[in-house]
Amino acid sequence: MISARNLHKRFGEHEVLKGVSLEIGKGEVVAVIGPSGSGKSTFLRCLNQLERIDRGEIVIEGETLVSTDAAGTCRYVADKEARRICAKMGMVFQHFNLFPHLSVLDNLIEAPMTVKGMSRDAIVPVAEELLRKVGLFAKCSAYPSQLSGGQKQRVAIARALAMAPDIMLFDEPTSALDPELTVEVLRTMRQLAEEHMTMLVVTHEMGFARDVSTRVIFMDGGDIVESGAPATFFAAPSHPRTRAFLSHLG
Repeated sequence: MISARNLHKRFGEHEVLKGVSLEIGKGEVVAVIGPSGSGKSTFLRCLNQLERIDRGEIVIEGETLVSTDAAGTCRYVADKEARRICAKMGMVFQHFNLFPHLSVLDNLIEAPMTVKGMSRDAIVPVAEELLRKVGLFAKCSAYPSQLSGGQKQRVAIARALAMAPDIMLFDEPTSALDPELTVEVLRTMRQLAEEHMTMLVVTHEMGFARDVSTRVIFMDGGDIVESGAPATFFAAPSHPRTRAFLSHLG
């Protein structure tokens, strides 16, 4: 579903990604953990072109988004093609990014109507069903300012799903929430995992990584240090840096 090879990304003098490579298969739930500044969020943002890489290759469901030629020049596909490829992925952000001037329902139907050209009659029943799925159908007419943080994030998940993506990317979706609200969001994400949605989740929630993911990735210093099945990863990490990181989590 996702093939990222040798991704490099720098901001000025700071090299954030130093040759990251990762393959994700259909139905996998991959949790990405690591200290702040390790490149986790940048890696996620590069996958759907919110950031552009400097070198490497990204292939989504067999279609190349960006590649690097023999001379080392990084080449993206044309904008229209890039948008189509990136539309295969839904993105959920740390701070919700809902449209404050739109109701909950209108937040969900905006992109399918403007990007996919769907009619309101076609998308509203889909959006309503997604709101039922995340337990927020009763909030259809509410505005984001009237919702709790956990409710906003569940709306954001439903909004991403309204575009019918094959892959869901989560960038620390619970880090702005208090523990009680975090439970609501993680419950929704667990449900998606049980439905075999392909998911790449940057998270600080070790319980989710341990119990829900099929694989855990540890990033540090702009690269993947260790990767493995959750049971092995948490019980017997092989890399000293991973052991040190996990030991500080108590």
